[in-house]
Amino acid sequence: YRSHPALLIWHVFNEYSGDCHCELCQAAFRDWLRAKFGSLDALNAAYWTAFWGHTYTDWGQIQSPGGPYGEHAIIGLTLDWKRFVSDQTLACMQTEIDVLRAVTPEVPITTNFMGLYDGLDYWRHAEALDVVSWDNYPSYHDRPDDWRQAVSVSFIHDIYRRMKQGKPFMLMESTPSSCNWMSHMKLKRPGVHKLGSLQAVAHGSDTVQYFQWRASRGGMEKFHGAVVAHDGTEHTRVFQDVAEVGRTLRQIVSVLGTSVRAEVAIVYDWQVRWGIDSAAGPRAQGRDYPGACIGQYRPFWQWGIPVDVINSLQSFEGYRLLIAPMLYMLRPGVAERLEQFVARGGTLVTTYWSGITDENDLCFLGGRPGPLRRLLGIWSEELDVLYDDESATVRFLDDNLLGLSGEYTAHTFCDLIHAETAQVLAVYDGQFYAGRPALTVNGYGDGRAYYIASRNADDFTDAFYAVLVEHLGLRSVLDADVDQGVTVQMRTDGERDYLFLLNFTPTEQVATIHEDGIADMLTGEPVEGAVALPPYGSTVLCRLSRTDAAREGE
Repeated sequence: YRSHPALLIWHVFNEYSGDCHCELCQAAFRDWLRAKFGSLDALNAAYWTAFWGHTYTDWGQIQSPGGPYGEHAIIGLTLDWKRFVSDQTLACMQTEIDVLRAVTPEVPITTNFMGLYDGLDYWRHAEALDVVSWDNYPSYHDRPDDWRQAVSVSFIHDIYRRMKQGKPFMLMESTPSSCNWMSHMKLKRPGVHKLGSLQAVAHGSDTVQYFQWRASRGGMEKFHGAVVAHDGTEHTRVFQDVAEVGRTLRQIVSVLGTSVRAEVAIVYDWQVRWGIDSAAGPRAQGRDYPGACIGQYRPFWQWGIPVDVINSLQSFEGYRLLIAPMLYMLRPGVAERLEQFVARGGTLVTTYWSGITDENDLCFLGGRPGPLRRLLGIWSEELDVLYDDESATVRFLDDNLLGLSGEYTAHTFCDLIHAETAQVLAVYDGQFYAGRPALTVNGYGDGRAYYIASRNADDFTDAFYAVLVEHLGLRSVLDADVDQGVTVQMRTDGERDYLFLLNFTPTEQVATIHEDGIADMLTGEPVEGAVALPPYGSTVLCRLSRTDAAREGE
């Protein structure tokens, strides 16, 4: 295929996943540990193996967690097994890449990732690829608020866009209708397929692709959605939906290669998630690191404010607001870089269950949040974990810095903190820790660091970030009034802004636009005032970029 005119990109393997506990992999794991620690003494110290009498005296005693003789009681070992599996899989992928590089060095290479799959550190894997791609299979229509699923999907799109420093990614797989491996093969309602396809493009994808093109006659996925079903005809609703998407993409081809420019970043780190999920506590269920991150992301999605989702090891430069929920594990250098970010004028928001352990799952001594204590100006004494039917109240203090008032509901986690150098903005009510700080801010250098001590209901999150958005001068990509479940996202080349207006609700919505000079790319007509979006409707608008428009007005 090396000289085939249709060869545009190589796709290696398919959805890398899984681990192996055979003797060869056990031996390779021990070699990996030797390279990391150098000695058993260093390993035992890092893993705190003296607890429960797990001290290793020979490398051969080490077994993989989950293997026939392994266990999960040594959390540091569990974390390193996950890192080893990720590295082994990366080495396998690199072997395939090396073969292709030798034959076709000019042809880019990708593989398909799987959303927030927790078995591999996708941030590291992306470094070996020319283009990142992923398989998107959301479960719409299984809840009354489809838009919440859309928020999660947008969050994942924004992760994959940042994996190659903002370069466009590929939507490698999507179903044109339904998924056979879900509990219910619910059909996409009219408009949803185009809506989801444009959503991917809005967040940085330069492709919309499908699994599967033609339905398999047999096998596990013979009932999975396909562009061409078993009847073999183009006269189906699904085929016509796909054809409409194709026509739409042809109309907006100038979007290709453009970028998303964000001044807000949220940290989502696979290894932080591993640490949270592997720990014995503070809840058996409901820690939900992904949900905590998506919960902080949601209001920006609703307001049309672009967000980059980044790894804790990536650069924080260029962002005005950095949000790091549940930063449980502080990987080497992260605390220092957060201090530098805030000292130089940045605004940091972090939450409960942050600054707990190092990369080996050893708790920091001297009080939580460990190396973040000086930056945040607080001491976390205890964490109260609420039952599912319990709640606490968070009340804003009079004349607080944010100018907020009222009471809000907290659930799941309530961190009991002391303000040291931080200023208290809100306190708890309704529990034995009533009056203790629930929200603080600490001035550090030229910036500020906020600490949200509890997991809160949406209305708290909305109120809090609305003030920060105003204080920081962050703007929606479009001056428009939209209702809940409708979002506007933007890609730009610096000369033209491409605005994607997306309605993730089953009812007609009207967006009222307060800008001039906007045209509908699908109709060519100018857009003024109210734009009606049908149920699950979508459209793409275009305008002269704000930067160029300001320059022309000078």
